[in-house]
Amino acid sequence: MRVPLSWLREYVDLPKTETGRDVQAKLVSVGLEVETVEQTGAGLKGPLVVGEVLTIEELEGFKKPIRFCTVDVGTANGTGEPQEIVCGARNFAVGDKVVVVLPGAVLPGDFAIAARKTYGKTSHGMICSTDELGMGDDGTHGIIVLPPEYEPGTDAIELLELVDEVLDIAVTPDRGYCLSMRGVARETAIAYGLPLRDPALLDVPPPNAHGYPVKVSDPIGCGNFTARTVTGLQPEARSPIWMQRRLQKAGMRTVSLAVDITNYVMLELGQPLHAYDRTRVQGPIGVRRAQQGEKLTTLDGAKRVLDAQDLVITDDRGPIGLAGVMGGADTEIADAAEGTGTTEVVIEAAHFDAIAVARTARRHKLSSEASKRFERGVDPQAAAAAAQRTVDLLVLLAGGTAEAGVTEITAPSAPRTIAMPANHPDRVAGVAYGRETVVRRLQQVGCDVYGQDELIVTVPSWRPDLAEPNDLAEEVIRLEGYENLPSTLPTPPSGRGLTDRQRLHRRVGRALAGSGYVEALSYPFIGDAVLDQLGLEKDDARRRTVTLVNPLSDEEPALRTTLLPGLLGALRRNDGRGSHDLALFETGLVFRPTGQETEAVRLPVDRRPTDEEIAGLDAALPRQPRRAAVVLAGAREQAGWWGKGRPADWADSVEAARVIAREAGVEVTVRADRHAPWHPGRCAALYVTVDGVETLFGHAGELHPRVVKELHLPERTCAMEVELDVLEQAVDGALQAPRISTFPVATQDVALVVDSGVPSDAVENALREGAGDLLESLRLFDVFTGEQLGEGKKSLAYALRFRAPDRTLTVEEASAARDTAVALAAERTGAVLRGA
Repeated sequence: MRVPLSWLREYVDLPKTETGRDVQAKLVSVGLEVETVEQTGAGLKGPLVVGEVLTIEELEGFKKPIRFCTVDVGTANGTGEPQEIVCGARNFAVGDKVVVVLPGAVLPGDFAIAARKTYGKTSHGMICSTDELGMGDDGTHGIIVLPPEYEPGTDAIELLELVDEVLDIAVTPDRGYCLSMRGVARETAIAYGLPLRDPALLDVPPPNAHGYPVKVSDPIGCGNFTARTVTGLQPEARSPIWMQRRLQKAGMRTVSLAVDITNYVMLELGQPLHAYDRTRVQGPIGVRRAQQGEKLTTLDGAKRVLDAQDLVITDDRGPIGLAGVMGGADTEIADAAEGTGTTEVVIEAAHFDAIAVARTARRHKLSSEASKRFERGVDPQAAAAAAQRTVDLLVLLAGGTAEAGVTEITAPSAPRTIAMPANHPDRVAGVAYGRETVVRRLQQVGCDVYGQDELIVTVPSWRPDLAEPNDLAEEVIRLEGYENLPSTLPTPPSGRGLTDRQRLHRRVGRALAGSGYVEALSYPFIGDAVLDQLGLEKDDARRRTVTLVNPLSDEEPALRTTLLPGLLGALRRNDGRGSHDLALFETGLVFRPTGQETEAVRLPVDRRPTDEEIAGLDAALPRQPRRAAVVLAGAREQAGWWGKGRPADWADSVEAARVIAREAGVEVTVRADRHAPWHPGRCAALYVTVDGVETLFGHAGELHPRVVKELHLPERTCAMEVELDVLEQAVDGALQAPRISTFPVATQDVALVVDSGVPSDAVENALREGAGDLLESLRLFDVFTGEQLGEGKKSLAYALRFRAPDRTLTVEEASAARDTAVALAAERTGAVLRGA
């Protein structure tokens, strides 16, 4: 809703010093969303005056029509002589009154005006259009032609109300009454503590039997219908400038006087209206539901096939309008420019059901200013006043005569009342407002309040959103100021906090971030296409998915069974945008149905579900383990003055799994495996010990080249995915901090030659077990293959660190531990000391 400040001042006596920004702050404080304050005419500087075109000379020899005009601008130019102006517009003639900007003036956009030579003539100023003055679109796309009554030299800045401020208010659905100057003025008056001049307080004649005949067949869809008739309209009458400017500032285009008046009254009072050309209406006006398949051509020229639920306005021929949405072309007000203007109109001011209007507008994809207001709630008691205001303006501006007949059909209704304890707003806000404040604030919004400790509140007709005590409490709280609510932090009960599971998940995320991975969150949806691209077999458990009833995308209708598709998609997008060195991670749920799920029960909404109903809903859910995954591509270590970098490889993905396991104090066993979507020769199965049983924890390694190609990933992309729930089960009590020995370390290196098919993990496990308790750490620091070792052989070099907690180890003790470790490795893997 666009609200010109000059128009708002008609209803509230704001201090003259108040600016649009000041009013914005006040309205925001009472809960209205004022998005912007537009300064119309900003930077405009005169002289800008009314001029009368005296002569027009057509200039020849140019690519477009050019006219050399003399214009009478009175004494505004200091000489009283006609002003010579070159203009290319064609929509004005000799004798027309136009808007002239003279040399020395500045137009919006810092456009300075000066005398200049153009098209062989000197132009002393410019004849202006609406766009050049920042007035918006008036529908002509040409020069402003003013009514003939204005004298040359009149100040056009004041005449056209060019300097103003317009508040743009985002009206929320519960405040439909603010889609009118009346509603915004009421909120402004409350915010400033000033009286309101209500524009709806008019003398309205009572209904009688002489009005235009109306028949309402659906009183639920139309609870109030007022009809008034005005005759003797002057077809050539135009909307006055003040009305045109207010409509333009409010964001509406002028059409014709009768239409402009209905739009103006709608903006003023919030009541949508419609004017019918009386000569085109055949018989009584009716309100009913449409018959299935009926047709109607609306004002926008579209031919519409009606639904049986559409509420329509009819005459003897059938539908002539969609009630509350848009009128029909058959009874449209005729334009005087077409040769025959409308001289008699029937004014409709009705109240239509919000739901019926909303459904009709959406069904026909037809949103209008009227439907927007009816959907949010229109004051049902404003119809008679709006009709009277429209009649008064038609009589005043179009020279019409109001017929004595008044039609008003009203469905019986009682005022809405709400019972509320006087201290209810206090309990909601946690602030002691007191009964007097509560009553005063409710009366300010238009409520009638009775009672002492228990209040009986009668809700005003323009506030359909007030339906229960909490709504009334909100009114009190917002008017007292949300900013005045105390900020009180709740005190958590002792002994509560994060569970061990939550702490583990947080530690895992921090550990991966500390290892150089960046967290990437993805949508939990997948489709069969990506499962095919990952190369999963038909019987793979990850292909058993949970399909959504209302997916966001038909291409991804199922819940994910693995984290990799989302992460790989994020890696591909970043790589495509120039980031080639990537290390991403994600932790989240996957959804793995077991086949034992039952059909989901529909829980009630009118009561708390029973324990059995909740248990039935839980039984319908798939297993939802929490997983962690990483993906890598490009350089893992950057090159620089410190030396050569290195690319990410499968070992980095395995190390990411070890980083996660270390946060739980769990050792990971690594074995070679074949598992899609990983490369069959570079895939590691990861195991942890749960209750003494070695349990699969996840997989890591380099992705299969075919998967890399299908998903358009960088070469040698690596990935890891593990199940955190299994890791949690492997945790054996609380983590124990390592004991730090104060005695020196004894280092022993050993190089073992084994068959190339022997995994290093098997050699490492044997060395670790054989070295015993004195072994502090073991690290593989070199892998060597060459002719001197023999075909099918490799050398693995390990650094063993020995330390005792209570003494300094001797060389003999360290060597004995090393020899024991080598002996066990030789026994289990056939390892031989290199050089032996």
